[in-house]
Amino acid sequence: MKAPGIPVTTAVRALKAAKVHFEPHTYTYVERGGTRHAAESLGVDEHSVVKTLVMETHLSDGKKRAVLVLMHGDCEVSTKELARTLQVKSVAPASEAAVERYTGYVPGGVSPFGTRTLLPIYVEETVLCEARVYVNGGKRGFLVSLSPSALTAALSAVPVRVGIPVSRA
Repeated sequence: MKAPGIPVTTAVRALKAAKVHFEPHTYTYVERGGTRHAAESLGVDEHSVVKTLVMETHLSDGKKRAVLVLMHGDCEVSTKELARTLQVKSVAPASEAAVERYTGYVPGGVSPFGTRTLLPIYVEETVLCEARVYVNGGKRGFLVSLSPSALTAALSAVPVRVGIPVSRA
């Protein structure tokens, strides 16, 4: 039987199957609220809230390949730097339809755990310096917190340096 208030998502099932210790956190989802709203709702620093971004790499032969990028909530991905790092022609965010097709999750509820398609996962290396990170648990309004080492071990995530701080007024 599930604990009260904890959604049973594909991500939660994947975390449990991998024997990853995590803590569930629910909050009221707000359309376009993003990581800022999630951090405020949970009373944590937005820098420790990690967003899961689905990107498509464009190869020189015209083919596309999807990857996941785990990034601080208060930063964005330098697609030029990511393309250089991955040695591909270019990188761009995937469309909402492509996000659902690759991951099985709806935008705003994308978890790196339990994706429909096994995708290469890259994590901003400074995320690994956080004491604890908060990542989507597979549903809008639901995050799981865990140690960065558990995050990378469970996902075989490759550290990269592609983050750009976002200035907010």
